[in-house]
Amino acid sequence: LVDGSQTNLRVLQVDFLKTQNARLHRTEDYNTPNLVVRRGQAFQLKLVLDRQLEDKDNVELQFCMGKKSLFLFSVKQCKVVSYVTVEWARPVDTAVGKYFLSVKSGADPVHTPENNTIYFIFNPWCEGDTVFMAGDKERSEYVLNDTGYIYVGSKDKIHARPWNYGQFEEDILDACMFLLDKSNLKPRDRKNPVIVSRAMSALVNANDDCGVLLANWSGMYKGGTSPLAWTGSTPILQQYFRTQKTVLYGQCWVFAGVLTTVMRSLGVPSRTVTNFASAHDTEQNLRVDVYLNEKGQKIEDLTTDSIWNFHVWTDVWMTRPDLPQGYEGWQAVDATPQEISQGVFQCGPAPLKAIRQGDVYLTYDTKFIFAEVNADKVFWLVKEVNGVSEMTKLREETLVIGRSISTKAVGSNTREDITAQYKFTEGSPEERKAMEKACSYLSCEDGPEAAPTEEANIELKIQAGEAVWLGDPIRMSVIINNSSARSWTIKLGATCELQLYTGKVVAVLGSVSETVATAGKPVIEVPVHLEASSYVGSLASVDDEVIVQGHVIAAIEETEEKFSEEVTLTFQYPPLRVEVPETVKIGQNFTCAFIFKNTLSIPLENCKLHVEGLGIFMLETFDQGGEGEQRLTPILQMRKLEEK
Repeated sequence: LVDGSQTNLRVLQVDFLKTQNARLHRTEDYNTPNLVVRRGQAFQLKLVLDRQLEDKDNVELQFCMGKKSLFLFSVKQCKVVSYVTVEWARPVDTAVGKYFLSVKSGADPVHTPENNTIYFIFNPWCEGDTVFMAGDKERSEYVLNDTGYIYVGSKDKIHARPWNYGQFEEDILDACMFLLDKSNLKPRDRKNPVIVSRAMSALVNANDDCGVLLANWSGMYKGGTSPLAWTGSTPILQQYFRTQKTVLYGQCWVFAGVLTTVMRSLGVPSRTVTNFASAHDTEQNLRVDVYLNEKGQKIEDLTTDSIWNFHVWTDVWMTRPDLPQGYEGWQAVDATPQEISQGVFQCGPAPLKAIRQGDVYLTYDTKFIFAEVNADKVFWLVKEVNGVSEMTKLREETLVIGRSISTKAVGSNTREDITAQYKFTEGSPEERKAMEKACSYLSCEDGPEAAPTEEANIELKIQAGEAVWLGDPIRMSVIINNSSARSWTIKLGATCELQLYTGKVVAVLGSVSETVATAGKPVIEVPVHLEASSYVGSLASVDDEVIVQGHVIAAIEETEEKFSEEVTLTFQYPPLRVEVPETVKIGQNFTCAFIFKNTLSIPLENCKLHVEGLGIFMLETFDQGGEGEQRLTPILQMRKLEEK
């Protein structure tokens, strides 16, 4: 300070005290030169003046978002810890976003500090914030953890896909702020995590607004990156922010991973959730209708509903002051573009408590997510009779949709089953009551059912393993158990299809049509055997998550009874072995090996290995192919890390 007799007070410098503020606000991991603070919590700024601050002086801090000044703060009103250090806390309902600070003192021009950007984000450590979450372990997992797992596969064969969320990496917070600006949310809406999370679910997909990721389930990804190749959100958001162009391509787990990153970066507790045997109810009748011909083949033109082998979305944690009491906590938000909501491809936030109880009238999109986890599945037989399609209900399944709903457990690399948070136990009176309650808000009409004159006491099932090793034949058996002393004539149709994980048929691998008589045969076994050549060609043309789906229809001539059954098989792939040094030095190259074995009888061509080391090196892609065991040894450059 200089002599206090000077008339006009001038601001010489503003010190954002980034190190101490970031530590107190738990934002020190953000890779940005600017200050990141959580709303509702005090932080300090140090103002360097050219003389002593006096009562007559008027020093104002001005915070602007874009060109609009959102609030002013007078230094006179703050607690002066020392003659130039200001301690200040913004309210818990501050609009989140990127602010620019300037300081005005008297009649002098406004002082604009170097790096004058301050990011205000949500604060799950503050009890007054609508995203407050109790428990240090939970906050550490759902806000601060930048790695995790996304669960894929099938309900019978679940496996974990590692995912780097990378919410603290370079440009990620700026990418999130760019999305907030792109959403055109007004400052009052940026205060509300309900509105912010809904807007982000729309912007993570590119269907309406040139958002982050373009969806693609075609199996062909020319000009972009296969969804299977992504190992984390960081390269996606960095590319989007730096180019401001949509990134190609994404599928459900990629959309969910990116949305989880965005919400954690903004300070909202978030988790990535996988629903196995997930319903996509296009008719909004809380039912998945599957139409089959007499061979057991799915009729694609009629079957608009589908069951995804798995579907992944994001849960966010917040209160819901916009709803009646009791719907706080986890809310489901889905960035995958499936159905339009209020004219836009967005979904949620829908309270898990409302989904569980069947309160499908509540916002947002609770009905759609309720169907995903708890719809009933109905099989229909379609026959052509005198040129007219006749439809007969074969059976209804109430226990198959919404299985093993999974997320990463708090504090460990294990899977947590959270099905009970979404629904009551399948088949329980509470679960059926929730379904009845949900149906009461809709028109859930049924169609004609088969009306047999007598029952044949026949049981139909498919016997198969859980998985097929890539390169091995597909083997399954149709088993018919006859508990009756009578002889029945059974017309059997069995089809094996290659499907995307979304239920879309890629190829019919084979079918069996056979008529059998049960006379003297309490058990009849009809084998279905398909060589690897039946599926390898189709797999080579589709770069996607695929499954094998077996359908069987049995019609008893004497009673006109009809039965159906299905089975899902996943492919088992050879493991990838990783060899890395025990220690590596910052700033020096190191070599690691990725070893895999080709189990097919043909050489692999045009293979790519995608490697990402969060905080160490960016996503790298290596080309590789050949026969037998392959050993790829890329040399990777460790990034220089400061204080990590």
